[in-house]
Amino acid sequence: GPTVYDFAHIGNLRAYIFEDLLRRYLEYSGFKVTHVMNITDVDDKTIKKSLDEGLSLDIFTKKYIQAFFNDIETLNILPAHFYPKATQFIPQMISMVKTLEERGFAYKTTDGSVFFRISAFPDYGKLANLDSDQLISGARVQTDEYEKSEGRDFCLWKSHKPEDGEVYWESPWGKGRPGWHIECSVMSSYYLGNHFDIHCGGVDNIFPHHENEIAQNCAATGEEFVNYWLHNEHLLVDNQKMSKSLGNFYTLHDLLDKGFNPAAIRYTLLSTHYRQKLNFTFEKLAVSQRA
Repeated sequence: GPTVYDFAHIGNLRAYIFEDLLRRYLEYSGFKVTHVMNITDVDDKTIKKSLDEGLSLDIFTKKYIQAFFNDIETLNILPAHFYPKATQFIPQMISMVKTLEERGFAYKTTDGSVFFRISAFPDYGKLANLDSDQLISGARVQTDEYEKSEGRDFCLWKSHKPEDGEVYWESPWGKGRPGWHIECSVMSSYYLGNHFDIHCGGVDNIFPHHENEIAQNCAATGEEFVNYWLHNEHLLVDNQKMSKSLGNFYTLHDLLDKGFNPAAIRYTLLSTHYRQKLNFTFEKLAVSQRA
């Protein structure tokens, strides 16, 4: 699901449409599907941007949550059965962090943050094919996103800092907020149980996000976490990475404003296998519109 700090771009939409196709095919094949799509409404990005705009986190994220629902309806994406928001599950996140601490997989730092101890989880790195010998045991990373070369202890609970403004919750470790990775672990297992079938996301989620989810869930429960990981590849625009600086960054409304039909946009975003990069061009979109 979305991190609601901005409008979804067409790369995000590709992921949602791929997941919709997967859901529809499973149901067509006779499976009963329970579909959970989490909404990340508290993380580094949402906090920073809400403060930049001088808005409370709740008011800031509401706008983008509604925009997300409008987009998926426009693209004929089946609604998920559950849309948990991270801010609704803080007590459950605190509980999982406490469990990890009690089991020796987590430790508190002097500032009141809590980190996952990677050295205590031998299977760390298997999803992303990391060389465990190259991980820096005991070194810590505070931010939600980082490179493979920085594979190290990651933050489960972040102590309150001035740059977080008024965004914090009380916890056994003091005022703070959950890390991004623990949010998704808690929300998925709350609805689907400790061990479920399919977890989706973009290839950029493999590391560190999904690697960290596996570590958290398996360490906390002692059970397997997910049977199948399905990661969709990146979307390119005219064979370049999409970015605002290159002027090739498009939201759904950018395309609708150019006169393109939602069905044509959906068709274009389904035109390449999910595990292959999709090169988006307006010529391709025009062909889809004619089709």
